[in-house]
Amino acid sequence: MSDIEKHVTQLGQSSELPSNPLEATLDKVPNPQADTAYVARFTCPEFTSLCPVTGQPDFAHLMIDYVPKEWLVESKSLKLYLSSFRNHGAFHEDCTVAIGKRIADLLDPHFLRIGGYWYPRGGMPIDVFWQMGTCPDKVWLPDQNVPSYRGRG
Repeated sequence: MSDIEKHVTQLGQSSELPSNPLEATLDKVPNPQADTAYVARFTCPEFTSLCPVTGQPDFAHLMIDYVPKEWLVESKSLKLYLSSFRNHGAFHEDCTVAIGKRIADLLDPHFLRIGGYWYPRGGMPIDVFWQMGTCPDKVWLPDQNVPSYRGRG
């Protein structure tokens, strides 16, 4: 069994969408460039969760940047994990921070940041940002370049 096969449960096979984030499995794979500091970025422009009060859908553009050490998050498991929020009721702040912490706990990266750029609820957008660690020197950390929500003004 390879190092990758030891740590993945969903890659290369049919996988069901988890019913909620607590049931979702996040897999990790060995970082083949562990001796090099670099940024890996995941963008989820159509993230969906439910308002815990009204049950109405909430939408966000999520941007996850991290500088890995020994492990990378396996992308299929990340997609399934993020999709599991679509039937999960939680406030914007909880969704964004919980995702960042879950990935950080899995990987123990040098640095991780998540930006949750939420579409308006009740006429007001709520953007949520969380990070852990410090980006290493000489690592190019691009701006997330997600514009603040702007209505007709």
